Order: sequence, then structure tokens, then C-alpha cells
Amino acid sequence: MRQARNCWPALVKKASDDVTQIQTELAAAVARVEQLQASHQRLCRLYDEYRIKEQQTQTEVMGMQASMNQRQFMAQLLNLQHRVVLDISKAEALVTSLRKKRLLAEMELQKMRALEEQDLQAVRRDQEKYEQRQMDELGVRQFNLRMQG
Repeated sequence: MRQARNCWPALVKKASDDVTQIQTELAAAVARVEQLQASHQRLCRLYDEYRIKEQQTQTEVMGMQASMNQRQFMAQLLNLQHRVVLDISKAEALVTSLRKKRLLAEMELQKMRALEEQDLQAVRRDQEKYEQRQMDELGVRQFNLRMQG
């Protein structure tokens, strides 16, 4: 008589663990994108504040050194904004990649569950056939005993 294979529960658990791990990585990547976007917004606000400040002070007399320092700082802010935008692009690409990876892992999990269920059904069918054969043999024996007696 056939037994259920021990490999299917282990394979289902492994596939489930993979899905969980990818979901954890995906959550961290999404949080990273949100953090970078918040940083980008702060940099944009800071740059706008300094730009407005520069426009207001141009009507007033500002020292040459102070003016150069402010422009240099604004250039550094623009450079930081550009780097943050690149980081956001990379982080969003990672999120997209992890979503695809999660989808594949979920499909693999469903496949393992289906294979486990198919194996259990095959074992049940085999058990039912075995029991039916036993019943048939018992019925034939009883018939033969009645005919002899």
C-alpha cells in the first residue's frame, strides 16, 4: 500500500519561507523608497527656501563672500537632489524586481501545495482501492463458504 511522500510538506515549507523572506525584503525596499522620497522633498523645500532668500537679498546689499557661499550651498543641494533621485530610481527598480520575485515564489508555493494535495489524493485513492479489494475478497470467501456448507 502506498504512503504519502514526506518531501511535499518540506517543499511547501521551503516555498512558504521563501515567500515570507521576499515579502520582508519587499517591505524594507518600499520603506527605503518612501524614506528617499521624503529626503528628496526636504531637499527641494530647503533649496526653494534658499532660492527665495537669495532673491530677497539681491535687492539688499550682500557681501561677496556670503553670496558665493549661498550659491555654492545651493549647488550642493542640487547635487544632493540629483543623487537622491538616482537612489530613488534604483530603489524603485529593486521594488519592481522583488515584486516579480514574490509573484514567482507565490506561484511556486501554490505549485508545491497542489503537488502535495495530488499526492494525498493518490494515497487516498490507493487506500480506497485496497479496502475495496479486501471487501471483495471477503465477500468471495463468504460466498464460497456458503456454497460448501
